[in-house]
Order: sequence, then structure tokens, then C-alpha cells
Amino acid sequence: MRMRRRNSNAPPLAPMKPYLISLSVGLLVGIIYALLHVRSPAPPAIALIGLLGMLIGEQIVPTAQRLLAGEPITVAWFRQECVPKITGAPPKAPPADIAATGDRASGNPS
Repeated sequence: MRMRRRNSNAPPLAPMKPYLISLSVGLLVGIIYALLHVRSPAPPAIALIGLLGMLIGEQIVPTAQRLLAGEPITVAWFRQECVPKITGAPPKAPPADIAATGDRASGNPS
């Protein structure tokens, strides 16, 4: 029986990285819960508020990247890019995009 050699270039823990990060963040949250005297698992309202905070927190990175790139943060951009990710609702196409792509999407030539 021939043994397959593992790629020596790949770090040995690379496939487990997301799990280790998740465990680390879970430990941090557990410590915060203990400091706040919140039992774990958290009551549903506290857990849902925590999940909402996570969804909102995820939007800090793209917002910061946009600011660092010198692009403006507009209400339209926020509604198009951030709100759907926070609420889970599909993004709405801006009116200009609907007019520009509406005929092509239906197969009617312009």
C-alpha cells in the first residue's frame, strides 16, 4: 500500500484554521459572558442581539475599506451593500440599473 505524502508547502493546520478561529472567538465570548454574569447559552433575546451585533459588525470591514479607498459612504451604497447582508433580504437594484438592464434581461433587443 502506497502512502500519499502531504504537501510540504501547506501548513499542517490550514484545513482547521476556521475551526480554531471559531473556537477562539467562542472562548472570548464565553469570557465576556462570564464577566457580564450572563448564563450560557444566553437567553434568546440576548443571543439574538448578539447575532445582530455580529451582522452589523461584519459591515465595518467593507465600510472601512471603502473609506480607505477614498470612496464616499452614501445612503444608497449602504442600502445596496450593507442592509441586505444585515437583514437577509435580497438587494434591490437601483432604478438606473433596472432601466439599463431590464430589456437585456428579458431577451428583448433594444
